[in-house]
Amino acid sequence: MKRKGESMSRPFFIASATALCCLLLFGSVAAGSKVRRFHPVSVLSLAATGKLRASHITLHVRRHGRVTTVKRIMPFFSSSTLAAAYGALDLRDMREEGADANPADVNPDLKVGQGTIGCGKRQAMGNVRVNQDCTYRRQAEEDITFNPADPNNILGGQNDSRVGNNQCGIDWSLNNGQSWGDLLPPFRAKLNNPAAEEPTASDPNRHTILGGPGTLHTYDAGSDPANAADAFGRAYFSCVAFDVADDASMVYVTQSPAGAAGSFYFNLSAFSRPFVAVEDNSAAASHDKNMISADRYKSSPNAGNVYLTWTVFKFSPSCGPQPNPNATLRYCQSPIFGSMSTDGGVHFSTPEEISGTSSTLCFFGNFFDPTLNQHACNFDQGSYSVALPNGDLEVVFNNGNTAANNPNGQQLGVHCHPTGSSPAGTAHLNCAAPAKVGDDVIAGEPQCNFGRGPEECVPGPWIRTNDFPRITKDNTQNNHVYAVWQDYRNGEYDIQMSQSLDGGVTWSEVGTVNPDTGLDHYFPATDQSPTNGNRNGVSYYRSERVPGENQTPAGGFAPGMPGVQDSDSDYVLAGGSGGLTPYDFKVLSPVFAPPDGIQAGFNGDYSGLTINKSTQAHPIWSDTRNIDPFSPANGVVHDEDIFTDNVGLPSGKAKAGPGKIGKN
Repeated sequence: MKRKGESMSRPFFIASATALCCLLLFGSVAAGSKVRRFHPVSVLSLAATGKLRASHITLHVRRHGRVTTVKRIMPFFSSSTLAAAYGALDLRDMREEGADANPADVNPDLKVGQGTIGCGKRQAMGNVRVNQDCTYRRQAEEDITFNPADPNNILGGQNDSRVGNNQCGIDWSLNNGQSWGDLLPPFRAKLNNPAAEEPTASDPNRHTILGGPGTLHTYDAGSDPANAADAFGRAYFSCVAFDVADDASMVYVTQSPAGAAGSFYFNLSAFSRPFVAVEDNSAAASHDKNMISADRYKSSPNAGNVYLTWTVFKFSPSCGPQPNPNATLRYCQSPIFGSMSTDGGVHFSTPEEISGTSSTLCFFGNFFDPTLNQHACNFDQGSYSVALPNGDLEVVFNNGNTAANNPNGQQLGVHCHPTGSSPAGTAHLNCAAPAKVGDDVIAGEPQCNFGRGPEECVPGPWIRTNDFPRITKDNTQNNHVYAVWQDYRNGEYDIQMSQSLDGGVTWSEVGTVNPDTGLDHYFPATDQSPTNGNRNGVSYYRSERVPGENQTPAGGFAPGMPGVQDSDSDYVLAGGSGGLTPYDFKVLSPVFAPPDGIQAGFNGDYSGLTINKSTQAHPIWSDTRNIDPFSPANGVVHDEDIFTDNVGLPSGKAKAGPGKIGKN
């Protein structure tokens, strides 16, 4: 694409990819300690330990008679998946060691409320604590929705480390978010066995991409919790499960039947086919960043359908633009896949690649694998979907297949017309070619080194971050949907919004949501009022910026530099009408410190928001307000817990101006 003033007869480029070394990691500790020995040659273990890093394309583009170098980083495993894999690889779990501390050292006030469960006294400073365990182990990365059959029934989930390795925690409330129950997901007996997920006479769907014999042992960890509820009051919970010593991974979507209200979900047996959407044991089909939605409208032709989208990372020794003798695994592509169930999640359709192709939006699709379509939109991550009242489905995702002269990424959307029956094997999503939702301006974004080389980050709290989009539910039958994401177009992380007035067929950007400047704003979530489709809510984190944040130092920002892992944060809710940005906002949380100790560097990949009654919003987020009384023996000073609130949605267009943490 030629822009005004550009002299570009034809872009030329020289490509390179990061070296991806496969090294064996052996570990041992002193006699008497708790030991786990690993030979981590799986793609996830290599990524978690920094032996496998995100690939990149280096483009040398001639513009205005000069050659400009553009380095474009390819999508990579999500922060939560890497954090979970890294935790599962730890040779010594200091959190477990701390829990076994000398009883004489126990703090006399552990804030356990008499006659309550879930350590109720830790619900500090005006919010409601969602996770109910009494450990000082991390909970982060949250999703939330309400049950359309009973709006007082709120459903939540988060990454949860209470058992040591990261799993997906499940939450439910029966009283409009005033109090909560929680549990860990019912998949722990499932054995990896892709060969058993091939089509059968009773289930003609193929619940695997590459198949194979599998490991025939259970999964180590889980990540990426996702919630949905359908028109008939059934709740759904999804998670990705994976191994760290091999390449086994699975995405499941299990059901909580109507009346259970999310208090229990159907189990996955050792050789389960029901509720399994996809299962593999291959570096060429590594599953990550799943999200779900359900058709909530009894009048819809697809009422009760549940939809799953996720990223499939494909690594192979044969991929890459040039030989690299040090690499046994190289990035090939990471398209978005989708699957659907028409019978409450029992049978899922055969996975389909839905990110599509576009000759005007997507380029270099065959850069790492010459057998692919050059216009494939296949450098993707972070999909999110919404089921519409007319039975259609809209899916948005982050994409890196932009043109040679564009250093930035983009947000794309595909509009789908689901048809068929999943038990009969005829269900298909029928997605159209992608449309552009908006720009993802990544130029200038700061990077930190978490032991895997520089990665996109927020330096103040020193956490890894991303620009994945989120999309509203269309609660009011008007076919208006809104997408939000963070990017760096203003020289700081700000929340951007795009609107579609036709259910996602076409989109237009409407501006920056946050009115305040001088802070970083990230991990947005969004939803619509169920009674007024033009009333929107957007919730997000804010953090103080560090000196020189727009110039990443060599090797990335790291603790010890001014302000890095030493800056305060808060969580806010913004509200407004349609595309009239920026939105007014209110601060929800107390000011909190960065994650520290063994929880440092990670606050999930997303937060959540649902609006269940008129303008009554229920945001969900994690913060570090609770102090660990066992510090430093338990590994942290500030624990990460999940909080929510019942908040009236702000309204009105706000005036832009400088912001301050803890202040509206």
